[in-house]
Amino acid sequence: MASKLSVLLLLLAVATVTVLAQRRRPTNTNEWNYRDGSEKVNMRGVANLTQVLDNWRFDILTQMKGLLQNDHQSLLPDYARIQPLSEALDDLYKEFNALKAHLGDLTEKFSAIETFIDEVKASRANNANAGTAPAAGAGAGAGAGAVPRQPTRRVMRKKATASS
Repeated sequence: MASKLSVLLLLLAVATVTVLAQRRRPTNTNEWNYRDGSEKVNMRGVANLTQVLDNWRFDILTQMKGLLQNDHQSLLPDYARIQPLSEALDDLYKEFNALKAHLGDLTEKFSAIETFIDEVKASRANNANAGTAPAAGAGAGAGAGAVPRQPTRRVMRKKATASS
């Protein structure tokens, strides 16, 4: 029991030392400390750099102001192109709507053709069932209920000409 207590106290002491060591240790060593070497900075050089940057800013803003007042076409988009683009887009929209309307007309025409084809198929199926019904009752075999086939068609191919 005494050995367990001494091991426990030893672990507690190690944990306490570890925690205290991490508190003293800085966590972010990667950050730049701007105060290091601040005594060595030449303030006259900093003032000169600040003056140079300020002059650049003034020159850039002056040039931009002059361009906007005198030659705005070089900085701003060409607004003359917007109207033709708008008209072209309007034309495309009208063509799309016309194609959509034409597609609707074709769909209506094909629906009438589809109903006609469905009626023809139904009548053929009824005629085939009516013609084979007595034979099927008599045990005609594998040919019962077959739909009559159309006459076969031949495919004619062009003869290959030898060109040398």
